[in-house]
Amino acid sequence: MSAVADARVPEPLASGCRLEVRGLRKVLADGTVLIDDVGFDVGCGEFVGILGASGAGKSLTLRCILGLTRATAGTATFTDASGERHDLLGLEGAAMRAARRRMGVIFQGANLVKRLRVVENVMIGRLGYTSPWRAWLWGFDDEEARAAMGALAQTKIAELANRVTGSLSGGEMQRVAVARAIHQAPDLYLADEPISALDPGNARAIMELLQPLSAERPVVGVFHQPDMVARYCTRVVGLKAGRVCYDGDPRVPGDVLADIYGSELASLRAAQAVAAEPA
Repeated sequence: MSAVADARVPEPLASGCRLEVRGLRKVLADGTVLIDDVGFDVGCGEFVGILGASGAGKSLTLRCILGLTRATAGTATFTDASGERHDLLGLEGAAMRAARRRMGVIFQGANLVKRLRVVENVMIGRLGYTSPWRAWLWGFDDEEARAAMGALAQTKIAELANRVTGSLSGGEMQRVAVARAIHQAPDLYLADEPISALDPGNARAIMELLQPLSAERPVVGVFHQPDMVARYCTRVVGLKAGRVCYDGDPRVPGDVLADIYGSELASLRAAQAVAAEPA
């Protein structure tokens, strides 16, 4: 029996914001299939971690959902807080920009403007709601600055608001990235390997920021750390060679984890053990 069949059947999704992915497929011009028939649902109250070995299609799946990479086939439907449904794979131009305003994205390596102050990087999260002319000529107003400070307080770095972002540590910059997404006030959070470059302490800190966000909005994250996912996520979607091979409990059984990662699992465990050793 397949790992998907063995997995715990997820509880019914809460009403409100949700993401529904069906039959997602990406094929290169030479016929190489990168992801094939990927599908899953995420609703409010869920923090879903996508796991898989290198090259399994984890980040590519997220990029297809966001429209950063054009999928060959499939659907990705996002329902926002107002009940409006967005067919993400069929959107272009203004319609795509409108949908992306409702999705908070946290990238690997933070993706911040390092020459700006921390609070300015956070305020960028609301650029999608601001006229480009107003942003260029006058910048942000006091109300927006206060809201950005609230997001920094939520991520426990309000005291760094006026620091130049490039002077921060990696863990601090990733907190700024989370604060920026919170300030955006989205209806869905997507995180692409947000803890891959962090030490275990900072990785736990970021997961502890992401976990409570799922109480009101769905959270989907791509991860490479099964132990962190088991501790903080509500569900795991496992990818192997571009296909879903597991969808269930975040405490993935050892045999299933070995199937997902193959020979990469031993080196992954060794790296985690070294990272966990005291300095």
